[in-house]
Amino acid sequence: VQLQASGGGLVQAGKSLRLSCSASVGTLDYYDIAWYRQAPGKEREALVCITSSAETTTSVDSVKGRFIISRSNAKNTMDLQMNSLKPEDTAVYYCNLGTYMGGSYYPNSGYWGQGTQVTVSS
Repeated sequence: VQLQASGGGLVQAGKSLRLSCSASVGTLDYYDIAWYRQAPGKEREALVCITSSAETTTSVDSVKGRFIISRSNAKNTMDLQMNSLKPEDTAVYYCNLGTYMGGSYYPNSGYWGQGTQVTVSS
């Protein structure tokens, strides 16, 4: 499976960006999907998840109400709408196909996109 993330860039604080991730799989129907980010010097962290049944969860309080995940199984794509961006949102953003179970998301180590850089200026 190959994942390709896109849509990153340089943006001013308070603005919005929409990231997209396309997957080269037959269908996304059976996958749970998540977006992660990794800031310089920090560990990769899970942000938001959307299950195969379209339930969403947000793992990081700082993005609640600002980041919205969506999916299109028909197009094999997943998006992350990021609003009211802050300088602390600066990071490389990754998409992942995995499993959501028991209240936690378990990434599949073989299903990472290459990442897209988001830089938010103050």
